[in-house]
Amino acid sequence: MPVPVTRAQVLAFRVRAQQLDRDTGTLDDTTVLDLGVQDTGPDGAPWALALRGVAVGDLPPGSLATVWTLRGAPHVYRRTDLPAVAAAVQPFSDEDAGKRIFDASKPLRAAGIRNLDALDAVAAAMRSVVTTPMVKGEVSGRLATMMDEPYLRYCRPCAATHLYEMPFRLAALRAGLELQPGTSPPVLQPVPELVPAADVPARLDVIRGYLRLLGPATPHHVAGYVDAPLRDVRARWPADAVEVVVDGERRWLLADDVDRLTGTGRARTTRLLGPFDLSLQGRDRGLLVADPVRAKTLWPPLGRPGAVLVDGEVAGTWRPRAAGSRLRVQVEPWGAVTARLRRDIEEQAARLASHRGVRLSAVDFTEDAG
Repeated sequence: MPVPVTRAQVLAFRVRAQQLDRDTGTLDDTTVLDLGVQDTGPDGAPWALALRGVAVGDLPPGSLATVWTLRGAPHVYRRTDLPAVAAAVQPFSDEDAGKRIFDASKPLRAAGIRNLDALDAVAAAMRSVVTTPMVKGEVSGRLATMMDEPYLRYCRPCAATHLYEMPFRLAALRAGLELQPGTSPPVLQPVPELVPAADVPARLDVIRGYLRLLGPATPHHVAGYVDAPLRDVRARWPADAVEVVVDGERRWLLADDVDRLTGTGRARTTRLLGPFDLSLQGRDRGLLVADPVRAKTLWPPLGRPGAVLVDGEVAGTWRPRAAGSRLRVQVEPWGAVTARLRRDIEEQAARLASHRGVRLSAVDFTEDAG
């Protein structure tokens, strides 16, 4: 019989699986790096790693690499893992490649070009162009003169013809290119002698990684996160995934994690999560935030806030307000602010300011909008 599990157990399991409850850690033992840490916004991957106890400022230069991978978003990985990551994040099939490149697939299909062949063609062109660090716009302009019409689209805001965006992004790692960290606009550069691995180790498998860090989950959840067809995810579903029931819903978890899911109490920790922290990236948002009004506040179409995580629960949102060398943090709690909670949030805001190398000037608490 499937093991019955509560929502509270799931939230506690995810906090511990993602190591949000620890004070210190290393790159080697930081589990979120196996799935990739999204690096979007000023409080992206470095802050996500700092929240998990990694002394980011003390890391050896070049120990991390930033590449466009899942959903075309920039993700940070251990540099030593890049060959296996390059293999792990590739589309599972030609249908999968077509889904991941969105509207770019239609003109390619009309021209009789397979989606995977198109990614290879774009990658080959990118590899020939980017031999030294180059700004994305320059790379795009060069490629527009090299690629045939099915690869190109007219961009009204730029009043210019470009490659479709998703093939550009998803072909970059295929071409052996990484992003210079912290560059805006992005700067691409070659990764010396990068050759994708022949096999993907289990810890870097994206389906297993989702189950390990955001489980228990369904194939639909994983497909949504990877942006892959459900059929491809089901075909690669781990043989050691076991069924559990979360408040009446069937889900799956890796067998080795069942005891950790059912045998732990509530997680005790307060964190200011960045807007794209992995714990906010699960495709079961209703489990994390049941109130649809608050969910819209946390996940708006544009301009996401960060989340105040208290003992596994999202307890509000926060936004940074930077002015020169000073930082104010605006917090919108979703309930009463106890003395303990105020103290913990202020401590985390001071931690954020220190991480940014600025001085915390204030933490402003607004009234609960819910």
